[in-house]
Amino acid sequence: MSYWRLSSWYFFYFAFIGAFSPYFALYLQSLGLSAWNISVLLSLMQVMRMVAPNLWSWLAERFHSKTVIVRTTAALCLLGFTSFFLTTGFAGMFLGMVFLAFFWSASLPLIEALTLAHLRLQPERYGSIRLWGSVGFIAAVLGFGALLDALPLGYLLWGCLILLAGVFASSLALSESSSDQPVKLSSSLGVTLRRPQVLTLLAASFLMSAAHGGMYVFYSIHLVEHGYDKTLVGGLWALGVVAEILVFLLMPRLLQRYSLRAILLASFACAVLRFLMIGWGVEFLILMLLAQLLHGATFGAHHAVTVAALHRWFPALQQARAQALYGSVSFGAGGLLGGLLSGQTWDAWGAGWTFSVSALFALVGLLLVWTGMRQELPATAPVTVTVI
Repeated sequence: MSYWRLSSWYFFYFAFIGAFSPYFALYLQSLGLSAWNISVLLSLMQVMRMVAPNLWSWLAERFHSKTVIVRTTAALCLLGFTSFFLTTGFAGMFLGMVFLAFFWSASLPLIEALTLAHLRLQPERYGSIRLWGSVGFIAAVLGFGALLDALPLGYLLWGCLILLAGVFASSLALSESSSDQPVKLSSSLGVTLRRPQVLTLLAASFLMSAAHGGMYVFYSIHLVEHGYDKTLVGGLWALGVVAEILVFLLMPRLLQRYSLRAILLASFACAVLRFLMIGWGVEFLILMLLAQLLHGATFGAHHAVTVAALHRWFPALQQARAQALYGSVSFGAGGLLGGLLSGQTWDAWGAGWTFSVSALFALVGLLLVWTGMRQELPATAPVTVTVI
C-alpha cells in the first residue's frame, strides 16, 4: 500500500535528521574540532541544498524515474556515512560530509513530488503521511538523547548508520505513480521573480534561515556546556517539533483570521525574542521551554506562509522550480551564511552575542516584510508541512 510505503520512508528520513542534526555537533566537539571547523562541516549540508536538488530534479525529469534516483542516492548516503568510522580529522570529515550532503539532498524534493502524485485524487491525505516524518524525528531525538547520556558519543555513528539503512530499505518499496508523466516546462521564472513582493519574500526567507543557522550548529553544544544533559537536550528539540506540528494543524484557522503578511511579521518578531532568550537566558529552563515553543512560529508559521504565497504566485508548471528556488535561497544560502558566521563569532564573542546576531537577522527580516509587503498577500493557497 502506497500509504505505508511512503510513511515509512518519511519516518526513517526524518529520524536520521533527529539523530544527526542535534547530536553530530557534539560528536565533532568530542573529537577536539574547533567551533569554526564544526560550523564548516555542518554548513556543507546547506551548500549542497543550494545546488544539488536542481541537478537531481533535472535527472529525474530526463530519465522519468524518481524512485531509481531515490534508491541510488540512499545507497550512496549509506556508503558515504561509513567514512566517519574511518577518520577523526577535519580533512577526512570534510570529504565525508561533502559526499553525504551531495546525495542526501537528492531525495526529499523527489519524494514530495512522488507523494503528491500518488495522492492526486486525495491530496488531503498528505498530512497524515507526512506526519510520520515528525514522529520519526521526535522518536530519534528523544531516544538518542537518553542513549547518549548512558553511552559514549561514538555510538551515535552506529545509530545513524542503522537509520540510513532504514531509509534505503524503505526506498526499495516505493513505486512510481501512474499519473507521474513528464510535462513540458513552462516559460522562464523571470517575469514573476521580478515582482517586488516575490523578491522581498525570498530575501526575508534568506534572513530567517540565516537567523536559524547558528542554532542548528551550536544549540546542543550551548545547552550541554550549561549543564543540560542530553536527554533534556533531546526533549527541547522535540518540543520545538511538537510546537511546529501544532502550528501546521492550526494554520487553516489562522489563515482565515489573519493575513499572511501579519503572520509573517509575527513570526519574525517571535524569532527576535526567541534567539535573545536562547543566547542570554540559557540558565533558566523555563526560558528555554518558551524559546522552543516559539519554533512553531519562527519555522512553522514562516515556512507555511512562504510556501502558500509561492504556490499562489507561480503557475502550476513552475511550482517545482519556485519551491526549489525558495529552498536554495533560504535553507541553502541563508542557512550557510548563518552557520558559518556563527562559527566565527562563537569563540570570539561567545554564545550570547552569537545568538544576538541571529536575532539581528530576524529583526532585519521583520523590517523588510514591514516595508516591502504593504499589500496583503493572498490567503487561499494550500499549506505544505515540512520539518527541519
